[in-house]
Amino acid sequence: MAIFAKEAYATGVTVVTLLSLRFLLAAVLFWAIVAVRGAHLPSRSVLLTGLALGVAGYAAQAGLYFGALTRIDASLTSLLLYTYPVLVFLGALVLRREHASAGRLGALGLATAGAVLVLLGGSVGVIDGLGVAMALGAAVVYATYILVTDRIIGKVDAFLLAALVTTGATVSLFAVGLSSASLDLSFPAAGWGWIAALSCGSTVLGVSAFFLGLRDVGPATASIVSTAEPVVTVGLATAIYGEALGSTQLAGGVLVLVAVVLLQRRGTGTVSSHEPADRAPAPAPARTLAHEPA
Repeated sequence: MAIFAKEAYATGVTVVTLLSLRFLLAAVLFWAIVAVRGAHLPSRSVLLTGLALGVAGYAAQAGLYFGALTRIDASLTSLLLYTYPVLVFLGALVLRREHASAGRLGALGLATAGAVLVLLGGSVGVIDGLGVAMALGAAVVYATYILVTDRIIGKVDAFLLAALVTTGATVSLFAVGLSSASLDLSFPAAGWGWIAALSCGSTVLGVSAFFLGLRDVGPATASIVSTAEPVVTVGLATAIYGEALGSTQLAGGVLVLVAVVLLQRRGTGTVSSHEPADRAPAPAPARTLAHEPA
């Protein structure tokens, strides 16, 4: 995703234009999948929640993330965003959806130390403060988004939820673009190619593949495998753009990834008080996070 965005920016595509068209195309494709699957619309409350997640949650997260990409390296942006599983775990503790243990608290310590190393390991003038703040802000918004999504994911078809979220995000971003006159379609054809790659590959294909993997191998294994995401981004950014993390930043990134794996391997499902006793426990949020839902 970060690579496709960088390439789109290079052709002259603006952040708002990129995100508006990305979610518009993804929404169309997801609704087509929903039609083929014959999924039924959920209750009104779930329907409105799904749309709201896109309007106020995922659109904000994407705006912060893609804005950060215009100011700092793709590798650093990805590593900073990947603090969100730890934030979700902390939120789950506060909401009593998870319980603390020595191993989990140790993993949180690793993640915190890793984030500090990533930030302090850069040379003066290389790390843009606003870019870092935007990437971390994206992690906070995404963590909140996931904690809310976790409460409704069992009440709606996953592809239908993705369609609702992308639709809400499309409405929100087009409203921002039109009101600020920041929508600009005058970019060259190459820009449309990168937008299509971002929408079809990083959004629709990525989410669909994760759901299929989740069905076959379960949430714990799927999430652990998905921790390869920031590693792949760093590798591609290094190969394509010559971006290079310093040894301190690299060590910090490794600590964050180790912490995420430890947290997700130790995650356990719980049954809330309003769920039937014979219903399978919903995946705990701390171990079902390592994917982008829309």
